Amino acid sequence: MSNQILLRPLLTEKTEKLRNDKKHSVYTFVVAKSANKIEIGKAVEAMFNVSVATVNTAIVPSKAKSRSTRTGVVKGVRSGYKKAYIQLIAGEKIDLFDEADAAQ
Repeated sequence: MSNQILLRPLLTEKTEKLRNDKKHSVYTFVVAKSANKIEIGKAVEAMFNVSVATVNTAIVPSKAKSRSTRTGVVKGVRSGYKKAYIQLIAGEKIDLFDEADAAQ
């Protein structure tokens, strides 16, 4: 069930700053558009064996893209998605993200 709700972790510069903040460590995931905050929180708790304090969500809209080629202009659309900001109870962390730091 949780693998249908949590699609993948979102790793950007902004999410790294949020995650490394000592006061509030926040983890970010791309989630299914149909998932609500309660389902997302339960999926994170089940998958990573942690306690979730808060869940905030944001829907990123789709965006039109175009680029020029030799044969003309190629137009398309970048898909929209839903992301979830997960704040854990103080002192807990998700090891998946810490393993990525160790590899670098």
